[in-house]
Amino acid sequence: MIKNGLKNTLQILIILIFNNFLAQNKLENAPKNSDKVTAVSKTDTVKIEKEQIDDIVRSKADNIRNEVPKKMSYLNKNAEVSYQDMKINADYIQIDWDKGLIFARGKVDSIGKITEPAVATQGGKKYEYSEFSYNYKTKQAIAYNARTEESEGVIVAEKTKKVNDSVFYLKRGKYTTDEYFLKKKDTIADYYLLAPDIKLVKGKENSKLITGPIQMYIEQVPTPLILPFAILPFSEKRMAGILIPSFGERQDVGFFLNSLGYYLPIGEHFDVKTYFDYYTKGSWNFRPEVTYRKNYKYNGSFRGEIGTTIRGIKGLENYTKSSVYNIAWTHTQDSKANPFFNFSASVNITSNKFYNNTVNNSHIFNQSALNAQQNSTVSFTKRFLNLPITITGTGSYSQNFTTGLTDIRLPQLNVSTNQFYLFKPKTGIRTGMLENITVNTGLQFSNYVSGVKNDDLFTKTMWDNMQTGAKNNIALATNTTVAKFFTFSLGANIDNVATTKTISKNYNPVTNTLERNLNKNLTGYSTFSTSASLQTVLYGMLKFGEKSKIQAIRHMVTPSIGFTYSPDFGDPKFGYFKSYYDERGVLTTYSIFEGGMFGSPNQGLTQSIGFNINNNLEMKVRSKTDSTGTKKVKIFESLNISGGYNFAADKYKWSLISISTQTSFFQNKLSVNSNVLIDPYQIVFIPGQENGIRTENFGHFNIQSFSMNFSFPLNNETFGKKEDLATKYKTKGEIRNEVYYFDQDNYSRFNQPWTLNLNANYGYSKTNTRFGKSVASLGLDGSVKLTPYWSLSGNTHYDFVSKSLAYTRLGFSRDQRSFSFTFNWVPFGQYKVYDFFISIKANILKDAVKYKERSFQQSGSTF
Repeated sequence: MIKNGLKNTLQILIILIFNNFLAQNKLENAPKNSDKVTAVSKTDTVKIEKEQIDDIVRSKADNIRNEVPKKMSYLNKNAEVSYQDMKINADYIQIDWDKGLIFARGKVDSIGKITEPAVATQGGKKYEYSEFSYNYKTKQAIAYNARTEESEGVIVAEKTKKVNDSVFYLKRGKYTTDEYFLKKKDTIADYYLLAPDIKLVKGKENSKLITGPIQMYIEQVPTPLILPFAILPFSEKRMAGILIPSFGERQDVGFFLNSLGYYLPIGEHFDVKTYFDYYTKGSWNFRPEVTYRKNYKYNGSFRGEIGTTIRGIKGLENYTKSSVYNIAWTHTQDSKANPFFNFSASVNITSNKFYNNTVNNSHIFNQSALNAQQNSTVSFTKRFLNLPITITGTGSYSQNFTTGLTDIRLPQLNVSTNQFYLFKPKTGIRTGMLENITVNTGLQFSNYVSGVKNDDLFTKTMWDNMQTGAKNNIALATNTTVAKFFTFSLGANIDNVATTKTISKNYNPVTNTLERNLNKNLTGYSTFSTSASLQTVLYGMLKFGEKSKIQAIRHMVTPSIGFTYSPDFGDPKFGYFKSYYDERGVLTTYSIFEGGMFGSPNQGLTQSIGFNINNNLEMKVRSKTDSTGTKKVKIFESLNISGGYNFAADKYKWSLISISTQTSFFQNKLSVNSNVLIDPYQIVFIPGQENGIRTENFGHFNIQSFSMNFSFPLNNETFGKKEDLATKYKTKGEIRNEVYYFDQDNYSRFNQPWTLNLNANYGYSKTNTRFGKSVASLGLDGSVKLTPYWSLSGNTHYDFVSKSLAYTRLGFSRDQRSFSFTFNWVPFGQYKVYDFFISIKANILKDAVKYKERSFQQSGSTF
């Protein structure tokens, strides 16, 4: 009896041990975290202690083999093991129940090469391995050739150690954002970042990759982009971090560390970046940047740059030291934010020699270094719902880099009323001249100073020279139709000006100089003028018959004649003009408001008749391509002739005659504009003298100035329609992951869009000189896509007078799968430089991983 009891007990123990390993298919409904498992037999009930695990290990496979004595299970083909949120799928899985170890391996071929990886899924993340060992008791793991997707990229490491669910250590890890490699369309990434040691830290909302020394490889070729460490945050939220600098050498400033910085997001609306540049010869730059945005409200940025540029060797002639600064602010208000108030700003204030001394080559490639003048404006506009008034405030700052002088308006305020009709009819239908009288009026306040030197900016000298004043303008106008075909218009204009500054001039015979003194006194002036004009439109048609190539020519003429009257505000009774004797003893008249913010009154009585004749000439020709059988061809879009005659003038009663033309050819592709200014009076030259004397001998017409401009934009569709490759060629495929169409001979076919803009300018200015001066230039600006992934661009400018090339730039770019690179080159001139740039397309790396090489005989890189 005892023997049978021992036998039964032994059988029960064997069954319990076997079930302890394979119970996952029978005990799925058992309560978790229980300390004991109860097994029931026909004869006895035995309680046995359970292993300290948090959940049941479940497994399945096509073939399962269990070795009870060794406490091992072997799963072959379509094997799967699940534990908590971890699921492992592999071709082969081995489980050591005693140690709590799970070993998984991918599918291998006859020579032992992994052809299909093992896959582990945890927390919704998918991991691929060639081999994988996991301890479900400690939750630690070691994997080989692990592959996991993080953010926009994928990480592949030779060896990965999982410390816990949050921390992973990787040996020889590669990270790439190549879309083809990510989607397994290619087994080799076109670029990757390789680091011998990597730490991956996972969080609920964000993760980050921390590496030791890291290097960039392109097409498996190592590049000079090496860093001692890197931190890549994988998060949709903005995160603070270090901005990696570039480094290299430049002959004029030495070795450099460029754009070492820090990025700091502040709240939801602000980003702050600070950069620091250092050069071994002593040059340095500090560049803070602040950007801000509030959706549906406004956006803008502040940028600054301050530093010292040192070139050459101290003690030698080539040594120079200069301080530079730049302040920029842009602000744009969303048009929907407030329909009654708008504020905008575009401010860029620099030191006078900033562009000549800055080491920021972007100013060269965007051609801002060629600017001769720079303007800054801050403005606001206020409208009212129930008032016909608009208030505009402006502050402006204008720098002239050639003269080094600055003009400032700070501030300027305009109050204008909306146009209204003085005698508005009750019926709403306006008839006659009285009911058509319109009134426009406004009041302008301004503080203005011009020609300020940099050293005098915002000093007492500047404030002393600043003019303060106000101007009121009233404009009246009306029109009516006369004899059905003529439009008769009348107008009057009144200006009232008050200012705090006037000038006085005096010739000093001792110093032989003309002294110009600024007087501080409140004074002003008033001017007015009237005008009347008559205008009509005339049409003429010349027909040649339906069989003729040219079927008809239409001529439209818009003539107008006007009369203008303005008093002589140079009359002494107004007190607006004074006189002084110059060095030759000649009495010279000047306005005391000369150089004022609102100008000065006109001197001399005006009783002049002006004429203007505008012509439009078109012809109708037969056309086989037009559906109507004919098409219009413009000969002259505009041919305008204008001039005038002043009855009250003492001499030179006839004004200069202006002739301007505007037309286009080749279906409006070629635009031609010209302007001629003709003096109807003879100019006599004394032998040996360059400047002539203008006489009153009317009828000897001479050209004072002439200009002509040609503009001809060309592209691949100018001489034919764009080819529809999808319709013409049915075969489509890839060559090295580049998509092409193929013809029947298996040649690749693709469109090659190109643009070429031609600009030619010629100008001639003579005035009273004997020979005058000419300017002539030709500009080219174009681009072409050599292939769908290669493009070439450039622009140049040739001066025919100096017979030299001006600013010239050449560049090409290559669009790779996950990155692109560009090369720009200014081969000669003052700003000789080249720029080679590689950038990653993925958002996570486009501001973090870059390669840039620039040169004024320099090279460098950025990572």
